[in-house]
Amino acid sequence: MKSILDELYRANLKPEERMVPTDPDYRPLNRKISELKEEVKKRLSESDFEVLEQIFDLTGESHSMLTNTAFVQGFRMGALVMVEVFCGEVKSFKE
Repeated sequence: MKSILDELYRANLKPEERMVPTDPDYRPLNRKISELKEEVKKRLSESDFEVLEQIFDLTGESHSMLTNTAFVQGFRMGALVMVEVFCGEVKSFKE
């Protein structure tokens, strides 16, 4: 197994590629989204549906940015936990 530090340095760590949602509601929820999307596609004109697709794409980009920020924040919190474990009390995370 390669060193996690080496993998981090080489930018080989891609946690999103290894994520498999375990929530039992995940797949049914996405299936329902797909079904509703197909239903709307039948009801809208082609140009209106293209606008809706753009909204979905932009929403996906926005969600990705938020997820990235949450990941970084969680990583920082985890690092602060380790600092506190090894060094004692540290400056408050909220400051």
